[in-house]
Amino acid sequence: MRILTILLVCLPAVAVRAQDHTQLTPKPALLRLIDGNLRQAVNQYKILMGQIPADRLPKTYNANTGKEETSDAGWWTSGFYSGTLFYLVEYSHDTALLREATDRLRLLEKEQFNKGTHDLGFMLYCSYGNALRVADHPGYGDVLLNGARSLSTRFNEKVGCIKSWDSKPWHYPVIIDNMMNLELLFWATHTSGDSSFYRIAVTHANTTMRNHYRPDYSSVHVVDYDTATGAVIAKKTAQGFSDSSAWARGQSWGLYGYTMAYYWTHDRRYLEQARHIAQFILAHLPDDKIPYWDYDAPGIPDARPGQTSSPQPGQSTGPLRDASAASILASALIELSHYVAPGEGRGYVDVAEQIMVTLSSNTYKAVVGSNGGFILRHSVGNLPGHTEVDVPLTYADYYFVEAMLRYKALGSRP
Repeated sequence: MRILTILLVCLPAVAVRAQDHTQLTPKPALLRLIDGNLRQAVNQYKILMGQIPADRLPKTYNANTGKEETSDAGWWTSGFYSGTLFYLVEYSHDTALLREATDRLRLLEKEQFNKGTHDLGFMLYCSYGNALRVADHPGYGDVLLNGARSLSTRFNEKVGCIKSWDSKPWHYPVIIDNMMNLELLFWATHTSGDSSFYRIAVTHANTTMRNHYRPDYSSVHVVDYDTATGAVIAKKTAQGFSDSSAWARGQSWGLYGYTMAYYWTHDRRYLEQARHIAQFILAHLPDDKIPYWDYDAPGIPDARPGQTSSPQPGQSTGPLRDASAASILASALIELSHYVAPGEGRGYVDVAEQIMVTLSSNTYKAVVGSNGGFILRHSVGNLPGHTEVDVPLTYADYYFVEAMLRYKALGSRP
């Protein structure tokens, strides 16, 4: 059930970064839980390493067949495996993980010239971006810059957005997920000094803000455009419950995307957008803070706190939950907490803490040696398409690990 909330129309002014970090320090008990999670994640990914063919990349695990489901490097999730490995290397300094992460990058290298996808941010920035930070190999930056150039070819001046899919019956579809690919462009301008990447990124963000978002700050999944006029043809969903619903992962993508757009630009419009999106999401979370797969999915008992129950291990109650939407949300909220007043930031961190605690439970976090080597269970890829439903997903793991590392860094950022 969609809850109508009083919107923060007059949000108070906030500093670019909260000055008082005393309220944004991590809690010792949760740090201990996170350290245990990360140690287990290292062991899980060593199991996963042994299950994946040398020329493939993991997507999910099918518990019915007991086999991994994999992709080639051209699939949109291809970068998350190496990206997660590099995060775990940052934590553990494990040389076996570093070798595996580096080896798998070679599969992705050719994607720098792939002009047929909008997902190069996911594919390259999550992998090579992490690799550049951890290993600082000069060739990694070249791959990222070439990837940014390839992504830029999908931008249409008349529409003001990067095109998502090339398939029919769409004319010029743009999905909310695309906000996650803008970081590659922002990074490219920061690194190269070429402002064209920045201009494309902010134009896309502005057009998306104008056309994807409803008055309550929920997001449409897909906006289809007329390339001749730039006008909106239709607003649809591909993975949500309905055209008018709030697909949970899409809301998390939007929050994360505008938070990082603010990080790179310091444009307060993006900060205000992120705060409004956060308000919508927080008003619609169930008591354990793990989103239903769509905030308007039929059968939700009541999205208000205290009115919902968590799924038990091995089963779900009511509509399916989406651990991937929760992981993305936790990471975004922790990041957003740095750019608002301490009290507001503490509220975002409180929710992220609850998400991480719930995801750390036996309901969601797999026992080492199970789940095909993936860390989390109970994610939803595409329920209307009947694919990757109530399964582990590589991007759920990626953002869960990222959220935990961001939490560990609270109070230490300048």
